[in-house]
Amino acid sequence: MAQTSPDHKARTPFLSRPGVRRFLPFALITAVALIFIFENRTSVEIRLLIPMVTMPLWGALLIAWALGIIASLFTVRRRSNRHSRKTG
Repeated sequence: MAQTSPDHKARTPFLSRPGVRRFLPFALITAVALIFIFENRTSVEIRLLIPMVTMPLWGALLIAWALGIIASLFTVRRRSNRHSRKTG
C-alpha cells in the first residue's frame, strides 16, 4: 500500500469548505446590517417600559443587532449541545 506524503494531499477549494460556507452568509448579512445601522444617524425618542430615552437611532439599532447576535449564539450552542448528548 502506497503512502502519500502531506505535500500531495488533495485540497478542497476555499469556498467549498463547510466552515467558510457557514460563515460567508453571516459575514454578508452583518456587513449589510452594519451599513444600515450607521447610515441612520438621527436622534429618536425611545420608550423603555417607563422612561423615555433620546438617543441616536444607530445606537438603538446597534443594541438590537447585538442582542439578536447573542440570542442566535445561545440558540446555536443549545442546539449543538442537544445533538451531541444523544447516545446511539
